[in-house]
Amino acid sequence: MEIPIVASQVSPVEYLAVFSDPAHLWENNVERIIEEAFRRFFRTKIIDNRVMTIRIPFAMNNDRDSLLETRMRIVGHGKGTPAALWPVIEELLHSEDFQLYIDTLSSGREKVIIFDMANQTWSATTDHFVISRMKAGIHIGLPHLPHVLVSGRGAQESDINNYLFCIGLVGVDCSAFVWYILSYIAARDGMDLGRVLAPFLGVPRGVDPALFVGTSFFNSRSPQMIAVDDTIENLRPADIMLFRDVDGRVIHSAIIQSIDFERGIIRYLQCTNVGLPHERGVHDSFIYFNPANTAVSLGDPSLTWTKRRFPAFAGEEIPFADDGERFRHRAGGGGRVVRLRALIPVIERLNSR
Repeated sequence: MEIPIVASQVSPVEYLAVFSDPAHLWENNVERIIEEAFRRFFRTKIIDNRVMTIRIPFAMNNDRDSLLETRMRIVGHGKGTPAALWPVIEELLHSEDFQLYIDTLSSGREKVIIFDMANQTWSATTDHFVISRMKAGIHIGLPHLPHVLVSGRGAQESDINNYLFCIGLVGVDCSAFVWYILSYIAARDGMDLGRVLAPFLGVPRGVDPALFVGTSFFNSRSPQMIAVDDTIENLRPADIMLFRDVDGRVIHSAIIQSIDFERGIIRYLQCTNVGLPHERGVHDSFIYFNPANTAVSLGDPSLTWTKRRFPAFAGEEIPFADDGERFRHRAGGGGRVVRLRALIPVIERLNSR
């Protein structure tokens, strides 16, 4: 993220104050509101004598329990809000087990951490054979028993994510993250999006509408959505990007936060566990385009997508090298962009204030 000032022009305290206020970057429009919602998924903590940015992880029901006889229960079914999940995360980070985990990561010895997600426990081994296989990129774990090679020289932010995800079973899935952003925008104009869309979602009285929102809710054929021509000149903040799997199913969603037509940058936000270790969970990604040519599709190969895709745990298989390749995957139907119909007048009012 680029700050529109030079750090040396202000004191450190003032610099932090500027960075903490989205209005300095995006004034008082929907881009700022989206950024406010996005930042609620992050907290700065001092862990293992280091300042770390902790983000809410990705977590989805039935994501890693295919080999188990019983289902793993993700906190809030992967549909929790930051307000609901941060107390759970804080409790985990202050537990004796977490402190033991941090001590193990800081012992000075290289080792492999083995997470048993089904039982929400972990263990460590210094077995040279296991370590050698991990270094060779050989996956020796199972979906619910991921193995992680650590240096023993202290905790990294990715290690905190691993603990929250594997031991705490806490996080949000991609559609819950997008739904939260959309609901946050609506609330700024006094709209309860869940109540407005409850009849369409078939939500029983007293039940959280978020539990009924999956990626299929954002289907471009839905009467609640407007399919948007994905040429860059047509895109707007709060548009929803849909990504397909290799079989053509739409299984991932993200939301556009801003389009900089002068510099040629699209910033979109998402929650996923397929990325660099330090960005798994809620994070931002970028698409670079030629500002002189905004009539190109998001599927155009001339665009540069910064989001590289890596397995959540070393050795696991994953399709597509980056988000651009995934969006362009025409064999599966290609990516889509949609706009939530109910929010269109809301966004117009917010941008006019």
